[in-house]
Amino acid sequence: MPTEIRFGAFVREITLQQERISYNNLTPKVWHDADGAEIPYHAPKIRLRWVDAYRLIQPYISARLLEQVKAVVPLAAYLMLFQVFILQQAVADAGIISGGLVAVIIGLMFFMEGLKVGLMPFGETIGNTLPAKATLPVVLIIAFMLGIGVTFAEPAIGALEAAGQTVQVESAPYLYALLNDWADMLVLGIGIGVGAAAVLGTLRLLNGWSLKPLIYLSLLPILSLTLYMQLDPELSKTLGLAWDSGAVTTGPVTVPLVLALGIGIAAAAGKGQSSLSGFGIVTLASLFPILSVQLLALYLDFTTTPADIIAAAHHAQRIAPDPAWYAQTPWLEIISGVRAIVPLVLFLLLVMWVVLKEPLQERAKITYGITLAVIGMVMFNLGLSYGLAKLGGQSGGLIPAAFMGIEAVTHSPLYAAALGLSLALAFAWLLGFGATLAEPALNALGQTVETLTNGAFRKAVLMYAVSFGVAFGIALGVTKIVFGFSIVWLLVPGYWLAIILTYFSSEEFVNIAWDSAGVTTGPVTVPLVLAMGLGFGKAVEAIEGFGILAMASICPILSVMTTGLWIRWKVSRKQRYYSTPPTAAKVNPA
Repeated sequence: MPTEIRFGAFVREITLQQERISYNNLTPKVWHDADGAEIPYHAPKIRLRWVDAYRLIQPYISARLLEQVKAVVPLAAYLMLFQVFILQQAVADAGIISGGLVAVIIGLMFFMEGLKVGLMPFGETIGNTLPAKATLPVVLIIAFMLGIGVTFAEPAIGALEAAGQTVQVESAPYLYALLNDWADMLVLGIGIGVGAAAVLGTLRLLNGWSLKPLIYLSLLPILSLTLYMQLDPELSKTLGLAWDSGAVTTGPVTVPLVLALGIGIAAAAGKGQSSLSGFGIVTLASLFPILSVQLLALYLDFTTTPADIIAAAHHAQRIAPDPAWYAQTPWLEIISGVRAIVPLVLFLLLVMWVVLKEPLQERAKITYGITLAVIGMVMFNLGLSYGLAKLGGQSGGLIPAAFMGIEAVTHSPLYAAALGLSLALAFAWLLGFGATLAEPALNALGQTVETLTNGAFRKAVLMYAVSFGVAFGIALGVTKIVFGFSIVWLLVPGYWLAIILTYFSSEEFVNIAWDSAGVTTGPVTVPLVLAMGLGFGKAVEAIEGFGILAMASICPILSVMTTGLWIRWKVSRKQRYYSTPPTAAKVNPA
């Protein structure tokens, strides 16, 4: 029998107890001077104990630190455990690598927070205000310049520049020249590709263009140049770099800033209300840099010869003095970090003050964010040199010992050829699957897609489709390095299949699938996979170890579009069943 209570007693118990305090008791006493004038009250500064400061800051830092720990530690632990237990090799320079990984974690935490607090407000303000105060040509020029600036600020660009040290000039002269003598031109070329993608993506949002024709028109010259360059034995060695460049660009700086600008412009023009607003710019930003690097390689081919590059490299090695202090670690990483952020900030300030004539709001907050971004980029560069690149290169260089004899590992091969090769491919597959499934950007994309498709394309289905695609892509990239065949034999059929699937897919699924490749290339995954591929290629004496990132981009496109067609078929099948009269329905499709 339940206990009965009076309603008045119940109300009294659940009512918030309040105590009235006079406002006069909270205000300081008014004092007057000798002339009777009121003396202004100056509140004393708040003094916090160390424990109070810790309790205030700890929730703010722990959430941001934990996000980067989840991105870095599982991947690093996986590489180390595979190396120790499967390859039976100790981790060399474990202390230095551990310190580098800590620098990566703290650097990314600072950088991402600085990006959010100091740089993203620029993109949002410029995107919302620019269309009202500038003509369309000026808007597009600024979008183009922003695309170049964000490319230099991408953390993963440093990994691409560091890859030049592993290439032998005699084996691949053009590739060596692009990554060493032409390194700045290479990054500028990639930036021009991103800038052109920002312009075209903005025009697409303004005019409501379909993404499909833009994909066809972009891939036509890229695939044509790929086949042409494949016929040249020297130019063909640059194709892996060109296709990998597209994966490097869609990182944590490019995607948010360019998207904020494009969507802001479209919304200000009254055309940014579509559920697909924002999709497509990431796709174009991953395709156009491929074309830029291809054109740069062709220009290099027209202006110089492999013999000239080899001779110049040997001459430079003979007369090269000791590198200046600014070209040595850690000064090189510090200068690179400042150079990546400061010019971008100056450009954004120039747009704000000269073009928009807008004052900078919340200067202290934005200065704090920019300072965090610079410090974070410097720490990330140091961690990249001592942690990610070192660990990835070491693991990649030792994995071939599972199936072939290499100088670095005694008693290699460690396993029978078939078993060892299977272990190497399984390692690559699991690396791609786990790294992608843990990517925060993929989780956010999955939630967005589930909302846009009214639950037809569930978040879990998208995440697993992308993860499986990346896993198979990395495994195929490793297979290419092991057997030494050209990346063209994987890329050209893969992209032709993607074109066919694009034709048969709806606009909604095309946007989702082609953009899904961009979320898989984070600031941790790209340097690690790139270093692993280069180390792997060096161990098996391949000419170059590029191409893994390119395969990790095309395979999720194929897997997501295939899943999308399957989902659309299921939905249409159910619709046909429920629209059929009951007497004609014989079998329940469920």
